[in-house]
Amino acid sequence: MVTPVNKKRILLVDDNDDVRAVFQEGLEAHGFEVVAAASVNEALRLISAEKFDVLLSDLHMPNAGDGFTVVSAMRHAHPKAVTLVLSGYPALQEAMAAILLEADEVLVKPVGLAAVAELIQKKLSNPSARMSMKKERVAEILERDAEPTIRDWMSKVERNEELSGVALSYQDRTGHLPLLLGDLVRRLRLAPNTKPPHSTAAREHGIRRRKQGYTVAMAAEESRILQVSVFKV
Repeated sequence: MVTPVNKKRILLVDDNDDVRAVFQEGLEAHGFEVVAAASVNEALRLISAEKFDVLLSDLHMPNAGDGFTVVSAMRHAHPKAVTLVLSGYPALQEAMAAILLEADEVLVKPVGLAAVAELIQKKLSNPSARMSMKKERVAEILERDAEPTIRDWMSKVERNEELSGVALSYQDRTGHLPLLLGDLVRRLRLAPNTKPPHSTAAREHGIRRRKQGYTVAMAAEESRILQVSVFKV
């Protein structure tokens, strides 16, 4: 059987039989040719043997991050292919979209078939948008965008009733953050397998927060918010 020239081929990778069947039927109804794979190994075999225009892969198969192995293989074998990753964990959307430069987009389940089909068509019609994407090291991004990170963190802390209940000036609230982010940037720039030094800034911040009336739980929540802000940037 000869595939029509204008029919784009999608490699659909998901270890859930029901999800795979629904997406295959739905995408074929939107005019795509869909080849399905139920495992990472099966997907890798197909990628090495056949040509695809699009990859749509679940992130967890069955382990977290398995989908990235498939994405990397597709990028190597078919660099012009559109690569989309599906995740059932909404908290990953900001983090992965920020640090994962291998995939074109991270989609959070549940996502409608019509929306996926529309996104695929959009990306196929404008391939230069992905190909021109600039890649940067995480350390460079954090160093350059330290101030936006701090502002985003502060806005989230101000919306936290428990943390904002401790009366602190802006300087007392944020003064430690440039030092903490500086420590993080230096750690990211260490050579592989280098043991990172202890963060003096983190230690001093913990002592200061204790004197300011923070509980351990409050300090942990403040740290969690910082992680969210860093991932967002």
